[in-house]
Amino acid sequence: MHAIPLTSDLLHGALDLERTERGLLPHRLPARARAQCADPQLAMAESQPSGVRLVFRTRATTVELDTLPTKRVYVGVPPRPDGVYDLLVDGRLAGSGRAEGGNTLTIDMAAGRAEHRPGPVGTVRFTDLPGTLKDVEIWLPHNETTELVALRADAPVEPVADRGRAVWLHHGSSISHGSDAASPTTTWPALAADLGGVELINLGLGGGALLDPFTARTLRDTPADLISVKLGINVVNADLMRLRAFGPAVHGFLDTVREGHPGTPLLVVSPILCPIHEDTPGPSAPDFSALSEGRLRFRATGDPAETASGKLTLRVIREELARIVRERAAEDPNLHHLDGRELYGEADFGELPLPDDLHPDAAAHRRIGERFAARAFAPGGPFADGAA
Repeated sequence: MHAIPLTSDLLHGALDLERTERGLLPHRLPARARAQCADPQLAMAESQPSGVRLVFRTRATTVELDTLPTKRVYVGVPPRPDGVYDLLVDGRLAGSGRAEGGNTLTIDMAAGRAEHRPGPVGTVRFTDLPGTLKDVEIWLPHNETTELVALRADAPVEPVADRGRAVWLHHGSSISHGSDAASPTTTWPALAADLGGVELINLGLGGGALLDPFTARTLRDTPADLISVKLGINVVNADLMRLRAFGPAVHGFLDTVREGHPGTPLLVVSPILCPIHEDTPGPSAPDFSALSEGRLRFRATGDPAETASGKLTLRVIREELARIVRERAAEDPNLHHLDGRELYGEADFGELPLPDDLHPDAAAHRRIGERFAARAFAPGGPFADGAA
């Protein structure tokens, strides 16, 4: 087996690589952005490598990847499955694996605290690959912080040449991050990117789509041919701001993105249907009665009457986003809007309800990804010129 140096030209989808004592930790926000926010939720989310993959060309029939994952355990909730590593050969799924061992982050939602325990390095091994020259991709777990320790193969490895595909840069909440998708290639953005024939950079950040200026600057400074931002649900989850602040914050966010991408197709997507917050403001909170039954669910804790004083609901946010895009588009013809309920609406909720009342399941991720691709990348869509 050949030891393959873990270099930046093999990593796609990460915006920063941190050298650690063991190896490399991919980040989806650059160091400067991370330094501007001490929120542990954001730190966890951006270090979970949704959309990040090792990409190389090789004749190897066996590939091994040593990693140090950080696995989350929620007190009172059944154990989460280990993160999945998806293997693609020439663009097609050829296998999946999991890494044993790893660090453990035990989260007590009722007490509001977390405990980190170190663990051993694990290995993911893929065998019986075709001996022909091929493109290999190893997609890292979308929901598990993953430190890369070593890469080995039984043949030389080289970076993949530019495929000439458009780069799609997407930002959103935990739903865009991947929430309860089955694997890293089946999050809705990964599915949509595959259908659209584009290269994905996924800045979906669980709990972190909060119109933060450092995120807007990250989008501004990241080269991309197509950009989308899915906004709203986290602002309600966190009860972050009132209507008076929300509109100007959206304008400022879009202004910053446009500083670096003045003519790039930019799609603003409003929230998918989430019945608990359609007419009830946040914040969201764990349903501790469900936790006692070993289930993780969420509830809305705001008062619908408070919308009169500016508290935000998903219905209010959708109306505001539609208005802002409509008014800006008069001078920005490359700015577009998509109502998130076209991706997942009332009929979908009846068929594929949100298991925890907040996040879509694996089947819903597939539906959202297919619908996004049909609306964004198909002829006449805002991203049609960038689709393969």
